Amino acid sequence: MAAWHPNSTEPPVMGIPPVISDVSRLDSYPSANSEQADASQIHINPNAVVDEEDVLPAVRAAPPWLISLLIHMAVLIVLALVLIPSEMFQSVNVELTFSDTFGNQLDEDVAEFSLAPSEFDEQIQSNTDMPMTDDPLAASPVLQSDLAGTLFSSDTPAPTIGIALSGREAGMKEVLLSAYGGNRLTEEAVQNGLEWLRKNQLKDGTWSLTGPYSSAGLNDDRTSATAMALLAFQGAGHTHQTGMHQKTVAKGWDALLAMQRPNGDFWRGSVLHHRLYAQAQATIAICELYGMTQDSRFRDPAQRAIDYAVEIQDVRGGWRYTPGSDSDTSVTGWFVMALQSAQMADLKVPQRTLDNVARFLDSVQSEYGATYGYRPGEPATFPMTAEALLCRQYLGWRRTDDRLISGVHQIGTTPIDWSDKNVYYWYYATQVMHHMEGDAWEEWNAVLRQVIPAHQTKEGPEAGSWSPSGDRWGGQGGRLYTTCFCIYMLEVYYRHLPIYSNAFR
Repeated sequence: MAAWHPNSTEPPVMGIPPVISDVSRLDSYPSANSEQADASQIHINPNAVVDEEDVLPAVRAAPPWLISLLIHMAVLIVLALVLIPSEMFQSVNVELTFSDTFGNQLDEDVAEFSLAPSEFDEQIQSNTDMPMTDDPLAASPVLQSDLAGTLFSSDTPAPTIGIALSGREAGMKEVLLSAYGGNRLTEEAVQNGLEWLRKNQLKDGTWSLTGPYSSAGLNDDRTSATAMALLAFQGAGHTHQTGMHQKTVAKGWDALLAMQRPNGDFWRGSVLHHRLYAQAQATIAICELYGMTQDSRFRDPAQRAIDYAVEIQDVRGGWRYTPGSDSDTSVTGWFVMALQSAQMADLKVPQRTLDNVARFLDSVQSEYGATYGYRPGEPATFPMTAEALLCRQYLGWRRTDDRLISGVHQIGTTPIDWSDKNVYYWYYATQVMHHMEGDAWEEWNAVLRQVIPAHQTKEGPEAGSWSPSGDRWGGQGGRLYTTCFCIYMLEVYYRHLPIYSNAFR
């Protein structure tokens, strides 16, 4: 059994490494008449025999005021039975409270549910203005509070082609946020992060790792920075065709497409060990965009990028810093995501390429595949284990695989802790846990959705970003790097559909 270390001995460099409203069913409320006697059911028997000798003396002896009182009481009772309105309860206010930070209830929305009998068989109209969508899946299904990993999970080994990106669409996005534990704070943090990225886009449409913001990275790489920023926008559903950031995304894609060579290579940097990180990130971004929009303008560039990835795969089965020269888990993980994004977009990916990746992962595994190191023979680390397990999930490991369960358990022992910041590890671990669902995801997300938004910069020129200070690789990647990775984590609720879930298929 290999020794377990919390961090890789070699940096990943430029990788750079619910609230589910549990409202009870309301159809059990009684109508106004359910506890009242129906006046129409009172019957008088005209043939009933009355002993006048018993009644008349008592009546004659009664004082007039008593007789009057009895008569008036009888009249009031009859009127009450007849005149009580049949719709005593017309509405019920249900207070929905979201626990957004430790020990506090910060988000107080009130939802009104009409109980008028005439509305039960009619379509309920929402007063909320929602974006229009053509996706039939955008209609909210009936969800249970224990949705994650219980009622809807299966042993499905891989995502359904073409559907894994549909969670970003309007309507479906709202459903997934609720189902998997996102809330107002997570979405506000995403929107503020995207606004910071928008403000820091350069005039030529690119982004930079070295500014114009504070706490920049050590070296610039426009390909990597631009691809990472575009991935953040696309993760929230913004493309060059839809969303409030269309112009920003379109300008970014004009710049990134201009970098691509005919053979599919995007890289235009100068730091050699950035090269294939940047290439993989750009490949993920263009495959995602084509999958989301089906814009024919992007199909050929996306396929050329995938063909290039296949061509430069190392004989060991992975990728590293330069084409075809070596393999490590960090760079390989990015290319696996690129290949999976291509499959989601129905682009051509050779099966032998995926088989070669599995062979490489076998060479870096420990504990029979539960944990992973950076390169063959190196000890297992948390970041590399999370990244490799995500690859295993996409390559077909089932949710019930003992190796996967063991690895997920070990990741769960090291949750997000801002005092030991490592957004690279958290990014991959968040995806693994989200795909696993169940208790693993619930426990991970309970920390994620509170800690990450809480540490976003709230004021000043860098509002909306996350500081790289104290991060394992933040000094190299800088503020844009840490900001993009934090945005990715907070988009996890809808960025990709959970691999093993049948709820939205």
